[in-house]
Amino acid sequence: MTDQSKPLNPSGVQQVIPLRAGSMRVPRTFAALSHRNYRLWFIGQLISLAGTWMQNIAQGWLVYELSHSTLMLGIVGFAAAIPVLIMAPWAGVVADRLPRRNLLVVTQTSVMLLAFILAALTFSGLVQVWHVVLMAVGLGLVNAFDAPARQSFIVDMVGREDLPNAIALNSIMFNSARIIGPAIAGLLLAAVGSAWCFFINGLSFLAVIICLLAMRMPKFQPKPTHESPWQQLVSGLVYVRTHTALLGIISLALIFSVFGMSYTTLLPAYAQQVLGVGAAGYGFITAASGVGAVTGAFVVASLGDRGRRGRWLDLANLAFPFILLSFAFISYFPVALLFAFGLGVGFMLQFTLFNTLLQTNVDDDMRGRVISLYTLSFFGFSPFGSLAIGQLAQVWGVSQTIALSALVALLLSRLVLLKIPQIRKLP
Repeated sequence: MTDQSKPLNPSGVQQVIPLRAGSMRVPRTFAALSHRNYRLWFIGQLISLAGTWMQNIAQGWLVYELSHSTLMLGIVGFAAAIPVLIMAPWAGVVADRLPRRNLLVVTQTSVMLLAFILAALTFSGLVQVWHVVLMAVGLGLVNAFDAPARQSFIVDMVGREDLPNAIALNSIMFNSARIIGPAIAGLLLAAVGSAWCFFINGLSFLAVIICLLAMRMPKFQPKPTHESPWQQLVSGLVYVRTHTALLGIISLALIFSVFGMSYTTLLPAYAQQVLGVGAAGYGFITAASGVGAVTGAFVVASLGDRGRRGRWLDLANLAFPFILLSFAFISYFPVALLFAFGLGVGFMLQFTLFNTLLQTNVDDDMRGRVISLYTLSFFGFSPFGSLAIGQLAQVWGVSQTIALSALVALLLSRLVLLKIPQIRKLP
């Protein structure tokens, strides 16, 4: 990994990052792509994540098709996140002690095998809901280790200077896949069924594994420590507790995950019961949200080093619940697509800013542990929101339950920002 010259930009004209001779010139919005390792990562992850989104859509549709139960949708989400809740803090310790690329090769290979197993069960006609639940548990266990390693690995590829841009480009990549994957999944579900979505997802992991192995990384040298894994875990918790702004960001991520994003669990039921559309419509609702998310990620990438990220987070955090509240009661499909786009923008602004503000305000030797706590808050506690919203929707209805979750998210996040106002001042 080599340092790239970053020309000053006093006139406000968009900066261009020069590469080595023979390379293309990269606009400042795409600065992280000046690093070869990150370009490999971007390509491999884009292909793999498109497959992952195909599986997410197909899995939700398969579960609802087998069970006709919003509660079962919540149980599958609960099963996927419980291992994260248990293992995420320890996964952060592992990410700080082991070579992150090697760890990622292991996790990506494991997820690929799980996708092929689910595809085989579905092709054979033997698949039942409990199979999907069991696969979700396995996927959650792998993701508990994959997420902190993946997020911490970014700085290894691009360095601290291009870290905020790389995080934003990761979001663009993630949500470009979120557009492509669900759209293809919706068409495949209608044409050939869910098994092909699972199988194609399995194949897609080969791309990221090959790209990881093709990277030229410096020798991994963890910071020398005499602490045991348990002591490292405790020191990570103390570090976050004593850095109030970091604690506040993680708290906002927890609220957003449990109450703000839990509506996604109900999207298959929302598509059928509220909008009256089938599998293809469900896929396009998710794709519209993905288009919005890519838009939000481009906004963050374009911010560069101009600061005010805390203020942007505050505004996005305020707007999202109001958009979700309106979305809950829309029954006209074209308007629902428009509001799904708005939800995608609001989601991605918050998701990217959470990550950026954490990673630019944490010490390198604590990065894996802090990111693991973020993973715990964003993914580990989400099963409780998924389970609760699935159960409430059985009694109150889909629209009313989504509206309630939006109101709770709004109230709790305002309380955190009132208690920790310095979040708004973060650059």
